[in-house]
This record gives sequence, structure tokens and C-alpha cells, in this order.
Amino acid sequence: MGSRAVTSILFLCTGNSARSILAEALANHMGGGLIEAHSAGSFPKAAPHPMALQVLAERGITGDFRSKSWDEFAAPGAPPIDIVITVCDNAAGELCPIFPGRAIKAHWGITDPAAVEGEGQRAAFEAAYDQMQARIAALLACDLSAIASPDFPPVLARIGQMSGATPGKEPIS
Repeated sequence: MGSRAVTSILFLCTGNSARSILAEALANHMGGGLIEAHSAGSFPKAAPHPMALQVLAERGITGDFRSKSWDEFAAPGAPPIDIVITVCDNAAGELCPIFPGRAIKAHWGITDPAAVEGEGQRAAFEAAYDQMQARIAALLACDLSAIASPDFPPVLARIGQMSGATPGKEPIS
């Protein structure tokens, strides 16, 4: 296997407390050094959702996860981003952020587990984890060296339509 550049991915959500944190954690954990994942939100919460951190920890994924503004990634000196993936959905009444720049953009909407209170919350987070894990696995099965190809954005879009996809919006442009 030849040397390959690391693909930098930014997962965006509104609150950066649940789905985008799961995506960041899974991509870095599963990526085997091929992916450098980050997450951010347009209106970040004070901290990641405790159940997101618990579900990750129970699966052996720990880290210094924090909710942060997407402004960090638009600022001078921010790491270059190759792919921006939104994971929230306006069909659920959320305003999904739009990220400026030349990065390839895709939408992988899944149901917000943080919107579930009480008894069903753990199951909602586990479902979100499983759905995101399947999407990251599908991404890793792709030839990441081909992200500059015009064929790559449709591949990302198809991954976003995997099981559990919200009926939501078109991918951001």
C-alpha cells in the first residue's frame, strides 16, 4: 500500500453535542490514520451530551470531545477541510449550518438522539451510533484518494441515504 494523504472531515450539526460528536469520534477511531475528523456546530451547546459520551465510552472510544463553534474552522490558521458533512436536518426543525469554502459537501441526516427524553434515550443514541458507524465504514471502503473526482460527491450522497436517513433536505451546495 502506497502512502496516502490524510483526508480531513468536518462533521457539522447545530448543537455539536450528539450526532456530530459521534461522527467525529467514530471517524477518528475507525479511520486508521486515513481520516482526521473534527466536529462543530452553528450554535454549539456548552458540552457534549452525556449519553453520547457514555455510548462511546462503552464501546471503547474515549477522547477530549468538546462542543465547539464552526467559526473555529473558518478562522485563519484552521486546519484545511477536505469534506464537510452535515448530520442534522431542517425537517426536524433545525437550522443546519452552511460551511463556506471549497470542501466537498454532503448531508448525512440521522434522527437527533438528544431530542429523545427519558426511557428511549439510550436506544436513540445507540441507533444513531450504529447508523453513523455504518456510514463511516462505507466511507472508508471508498478510495479516499479520489475525493477530487467528480464521481466522489454522489458517493457521499449515497452514503447519506443509508438505513436511518432522515427524509430531510438536499445536500448543501
